[in-house]
Amino acid sequence: MILRLEHIYKDYIQGKMTVPVLKDVCLNVDKGEYVAIMGPSGSGKSTLMNIIGCLDRPTSGSYELTGRNVLSLNERQLADVRLHNIGFVFQNFQLLPRMTALDNVALPLIYAGVRKRARRAKAKEALIRVGLEERITFKPTQLSGGQKQRVAIARAMVNKPDILLADEPTGALDSKSSVQVMELFQKLNDEGVTVIMITHDSGIAGYAKRVVTIFDGELAEQKGEAGQ
Repeated sequence: MILRLEHIYKDYIQGKMTVPVLKDVCLNVDKGEYVAIMGPSGSGKSTLMNIIGCLDRPTSGSYELTGRNVLSLNERQLADVRLHNIGFVFQNFQLLPRMTALDNVALPLIYAGVRKRARRAKAKEALIRVGLEERITFKPTQLSGGQKQRVAIARAMVNKPDILLADEPTGALDSKSSVQVMELFQKLNDEGVTVIMITHDSGIAGYAKRVVTIFDGELAEQKGEAGQ
């Protein structure tokens, strides 16, 4: 078991009102799984992603990641978890526009204290892994949407995290690029990478091997495998 959420609740305070967003969420993910969390806008899936990604804390419940009690960690320790244990892929890529693909991918290695020669070699290896060996010196403005997302995936993987956490990874892409990016996720999962993907799109969720739906802050397992 790589991830275990038990009885997670998340409330927000709006004025004098308490607004429940997540309600008794339980989720286990094994190492090497490919799980899609699917739900409409306002279902609580972004809040759940932020808790899984150690960007937010639940109001109550327990969260274990690679055997560690996440909720007992301080902010510095959580930053270390985000750096080494979780690779993030966002809908809008979050690339730095003035930096090359290589330098964008190398960024997490700087924070990890890797020396310049080693981090450039690791970043190049990550870009080759996602099929962008000929775009290493290109800046984001010179890349298509699909290529930008592949750079973002390379950056997410460069520290060899335990989990690849993707938030609407095809939301800003055309249909052809979406298929290419989803095939890349499938390839990474086949190589043993644990993937957790947040999406509102049932077609995209269908690439995962397990689909969990969220509605009004509550999870429900979708029966059967969804893999294509």
